[in-house]
Amino acid sequence: MAETPSETGVLAGRTIFEVLRLAGRLTLAGNDLVGGLGLTAARWQVLATAEEEVRTVAALARSVGLARQSVQRVVNDLAAEGLVALADNPADRRARLVVVTAEGSGRLAQADRLRVPWTEALAEGFTAEELAVTEQVLSRLRARLDRGTD
Repeated sequence: MAETPSETGVLAGRTIFEVLRLAGRLTLAGNDLVGGLGLTAARWQVLATAEEEVRTVAALARSVGLARQSVQRVVNDLAAEGLVALADNPADRRARLVVVTAEGSGRLAQADRLRVPWTEALAEGFTAEELAVTEQVLSRLRARLDRGTD
């Protein structure tokens, strides 16, 4: 017999499905926003994450929450366009490091110039407190999933 869900469990479930719907919309909007720069939402996400810290493809995949094989394909495309380079990894000769090139950093700067007015428009009507709480809750949910509490 199924356990009766708690109010917070029901709300968490509704939040999860809303986040999944939002993720789809953000992907489409991201593709539209940066498509003219030769980027997709996936390329943009991987490139921006790689710029934060030099990492292996596997570490990038864990960071963005995508399959390693998917991120490898994106990295290969970015490397073919000269936006990233693969460098030797002193810790593991088999797992090369993804390094954003100057051209990749320039492309990210262009994407950021497009992103700022877009996110400002999306933020209209929300208070800073609402957005801060939303970010905190989503971050905590992700951290629980990272720990294996699914």
